[in-house]
Amino acid sequence: MQKNTTPCYYGDYLQLDKLLTAQAPESARYGAEAHDETLFIIVHQVYELWFKQILHELKAVMSVFAAAEVKDEQLTGIVHKLKRIISIQQLLNQQIAVLETMTPQDFMAFRDYLVPASGFQSIQFKMLEIGLGLKTEYRIDFDKNAFYSRLNEPDRVFLQALEHEPSLFERVEKWLERMPFLQFDEFSFWQMYQQATETMLARDQAIVSSITQIAEHERALQLAEIARTREKFAALLDAQQYQTLQQQGSFRLSQKAMLSALFINLYQEEPLFNLPFQLLTCLTEVDEQLTIWRYKHAMMVQRMLGSKIGTGGSSGHDYLKRTTEKNRIFTDLFSMATFLLPKSALPALPQAIKRQLGFYFAPQR
Repeated sequence: MQKNTTPCYYGDYLQLDKLLTAQAPESARYGAEAHDETLFIIVHQVYELWFKQILHELKAVMSVFAAAEVKDEQLTGIVHKLKRIISIQQLLNQQIAVLETMTPQDFMAFRDYLVPASGFQSIQFKMLEIGLGLKTEYRIDFDKNAFYSRLNEPDRVFLQALEHEPSLFERVEKWLERMPFLQFDEFSFWQMYQQATETMLARDQAIVSSITQIAEHERALQLAEIARTREKFAALLDAQQYQTLQQQGSFRLSQKAMLSALFINLYQEEPLFNLPFQLLTCLTEVDEQLTIWRYKHAMMVQRMLGSKIGTGGSSGHDYLKRTTEKNRIFTDLFSMATFLLPKSALPALPQAIKRQLGFYFAPQR
C-alpha cells in the first residue's frame, strides 16, 4: 500500500544530479584531462559512501553497548550489523582490484596535481579507526606524530574530541567485565583450568624435548616459547602478573574481560554463549578485514609508486606496511586460541551451572 503523498522519482530519490556530477578531475584544470583520474575519483567516493554506512552500523552497535545492560535478544541485532560491516569490508577489499586496473604511468598522468591531498585526510576512515578503538596511544610512532598534522583545524578538533569518547573496544570490555560467570560458588573452575593447562604444556614440553630430528638451537627456541606461553597462562589468574604483561603490551583487555572472553570461547557451544561467541568472532573478523585492507592497500601503493613518497608526504608503502602489522585493535581475541583447551580436556561444568547456560523449562505439573 502506497504511503507517500508525493510521487517518488528514482533520480530525485538518489539525488543523481548531485552524485553523477561530483567528479571533477583536477588534471582538467591544467590542460588535457587524464583519462584514469575519473576512475580514481569514483573508487574513492565509493569508499567514502561505504565508510558512511559502516559508521551508521557502528553507531547503532555502540548505542546498545552504551547502556548499563545489554539484553540477550539485543545481541542478535548487534551480530547482524557486525556481519553487514564485514560484508562491506570484503567488498572494499575487492574494490582495490578495480583501482589496480590503472597502470603506474596512468596514475603518474595526474598524481602530481593532487598534492597534498591524501587518504590521510579521510575523516570518515579516521572516525572508523577511533570508533573501533584505535586511538593515538595505540598507533605506531609515525602515526602518533602525523595522524592530525595533515588535517584542517575543524577536522582536527572534531577527531581529537572523538578520542575522548568511549570506543567499541572499551564498550565491549565493560560488557565482558559484567559477565556473571566468573564466580562459581563451590566450583573451582579456574583452578581446574590451571591444572588442565599445566598438563597440556608439560606434554608439549616433553614432546619437544624428545624429538631427535631437530637441531638443539631450534629445540631451545621452542622450549623458550612454551615457557613464555606458560607465563601468560599463569598471568591470566594472577592480577599482578597480568598487569605487568598488560603494561608491556602483551594484553590490552582487562584481566576480568579477558577471562570472560576466554570462558565464552571455551564453552561456546553452551546455548547462552552462542551469541556472545558470534559477537567476539565478528569483532575479530572486522579487525582482520581492516588488516587485509591495509595490506592490499600497501601492495597497491608499492605497485603504483615503488619507493616514492606519497602525495600526503608519507613514506608510502613502508608506512602502510607498518600500520598493517601494528595498528590492530582486537589483538587479544586473535590470541585467544593460545589459551584454549581441547574439548576433551575442558573441566566438566556442574549441572547447576549448565542449567544457567542453557534453555531450561520446568516440567508442567
